[in-house]
Amino acid sequence: MDEPLKSLDLQTTSRGVVFNVRAQPGARRNAIVGVHAAALKVAVTAAADKGKANEAIVALLCDRLDLARSQVAVVAGAASRQKKLRIAGITAADLRRRIALCLAD
Repeated sequence: MDEPLKSLDLQTTSRGVVFNVRAQPGARRNAIVGVHAAALKVAVTAAADKGKANEAIVALLCDRLDLARSQVAVVAGAASRQKKLRIAGITAADLRRRIALCLAD
């Protein structure tokens, strides 16, 4: 497994897997960029305006990680570049595997 991916902090809770996301709104393209400072770095073209970037991040994660919209929630940092997201119905190991596959593409 890629060394930076090992540093991604995934916390298993009773409601799902919680992890940090470093948002990059207003980017040139939508992409899961990698891992930076124990957070998943996600770039989206949407502006950080009225939750548009948050929705774009959730939509991107659902698409790239094969998740249902109902599984993904922003649980902290909605108005910040540093966010906490929760993914329900998946194990931390499976989430890490899906992220690794996405980053390998």
